[in-house]
This record gives sequence, C-alpha cells and structure tokens, in this order.
Amino acid sequence: MAGNSQRRNRRTSNKKGAQIGSGGKRRRGLEGKGPTPPAEMRKGHKKNRVAGAQARAAARKPAQRRGGKGTSELVVGRNPVVEALREDVPAKTLYVQQFIDNDERVREVLQLAADRGGVNLMEAPRAELDRMTNGLNHQGLVLQVPPYEYAHPEDLAAAAYDNGEEPLIVALDGVTDPRNLGAVVRSVAAFGGHGVVVPERRAAGMTAGAWKTSAGTAARTPVARATNLTRALEGYQKAGLTVVGLAADAETELGDLAALDGPVVIVVGSEGKGLSRLVGETCDILVRIPMPGGAESLNAGVATGVVLYEAARSRA
Repeated sequence: MAGNSQRRNRRTSNKKGAQIGSGGKRRRGLEGKGPTPPAEMRKGHKKNRVAGAQARAAARKPAQRRGGKGTSELVVGRNPVVEALREDVPAKTLYVQQFIDNDERVREVLQLAADRGGVNLMEAPRAELDRMTNGLNHQGLVLQVPPYEYAHPEDLAAAAYDNGEEPLIVALDGVTDPRNLGAVVRSVAAFGGHGVVVPERRAAGMTAGAWKTSAGTAARTPVARATNLTRALEGYQKAGLTVVGLAADAETELGDLAALDGPVVIVVGSEGKGLSRLVGETCDILVRIPMPGGAESLNAGVATGVVLYEAARSRA
C-alpha cells in the first residue's frame, strides 16, 4: 500500500548518507593535461579517422619490390624508434598506438618526428600494430623506413670518371650483417671511395641498422645492387677497372699491390667463408692483409677500412 513504511529496503528520507572523499580525483581533474596532441591523435577528429583508415590499409598491403628499390622496413619498439630518429634514419611514417602511455621516450619520438618534418604521423589501434609487426613487442611505436633506392653498379664507375677521378669501389660477397655494410659505407666515405656494390640475394641490404652504423654517410655514398655479382665484376673489368679480391691464403700481400692507385674494385667476402668460388676466380688478383698478431681473419668492415686506407695513401 502507498505510504507503507514497513516494506523492506524502502527509503523514507531524501537525505543521502555520509559523503566519502574523492580520493584526489577532483584535484587531479583540475591539473593540466599537457600540450594539445596533433589532430591525427585526437579521438573523433576527422584527421584521426583518416589516419586510422590509412594505417589499417597499410597494415593489409605488403611491401613490394620495384626496379632498383628495396623493401619497406619497420623499426619496432620505443628505444629502437628513438635511436633511429636520433641517427637521421630515413623515415616515412610513424605509427603511434591509440591511448599510449605518454612517457619520456614517446614524447621524444613525437618531438623528433615533428622537428624533422616529412614524417607522417598516424594513430592506430593496438590490433593493427600487432598485425603490422607480426606480433612483435612494438610498445606502441612503429617507424616505417621507406625502400632504399639502389644505384646500378655501372653508375658508380661512370660517376667517378665524370668527375675526372679513378674509380675506387668496394664489392661485398656474402656479407649478411647490416652493421658490417654500414661500417663499409662509412669507410668508403672516409677514404674517398665512390660506392659499394652488394648482391641482390643472400646479402645485407640498406636497412635501418646499416643506416645507423654508417653514421649518416649513407646519405652521400651510393650503394648499388647487382643481380649477379660475378657479371657485375666482369662489367667493371671491361670498363678498365682492376678487380682485387681479399683472401686469407693469397700469396700477394696488400703492401706489395700496385693496382690500388688506379681504377679498382676491392672485393671483400664474409668473415667465415671468404670469397665464393666464382667471385674468387673472376678477380684479377687476390691479396691478403698481413696480421702479425696471429688473428685468423678480420670482419668485413675492418678489412675494408684497412685496404681503403692503403688505397688512399697510394693515391695521395
């Protein structure tokens, strides 16, 4: 019945009970939330919706090889992305996870990308980043490195001749560590070389790791990619270059080689296997680096630096 106050749990007063403190929520609500994020990262903004759609499309579309270009590469994780942007690794798009924890590294990444310019900023759901990275621990940050535009092997010698210089080129045979490739590029730049040639298959390419190791010299030292390294070396021979291969068991020592002051291609193999049979047979001469300390071999980056120093000294 109406007005029956004996019913269980019936409230007979409009007064509320004792109020408990907010636990600091009201105070935190008055605090500033930092600078306004870019439009691409503001939920509900038109640019945010467009960026999300583009990120989903990019995640579904595989990278393709075209002509002399490599493939797109993804740098994954907060520390790797920070380091890549610090070292001026070419970057095309920065993907940032929605509702990411805005820690110091994230703020630095966003600042570096903004300062550089030309880097597209896209916000994407975690599921899309998981799909893009095949489940790697991306920590909410993924940097897309554009395909490297390789030169043609013939272009390296032609550019040297056009400048009135004797070509000094390094070819790598079976070197699979991108850091070694980056170190070789750096040495070529330091000693006045005209470029590096790498095989298209079973060899390191110009990845983000190679860019970082080159310490920025990859921006001015061309790297060419050869479909067949042996045929590329034969082409250099027809153009008047001497092909010199490094081999630990060669009879001729580096100091006795007179060809370094002319047009030359220095061929360096992997630390373990050295030169492949066909490449070794194609070389005009094989030389070894004397190592009185007893070491059996040097890695490709160090060996190349030694030979290039000797070449620069001979040419001077």
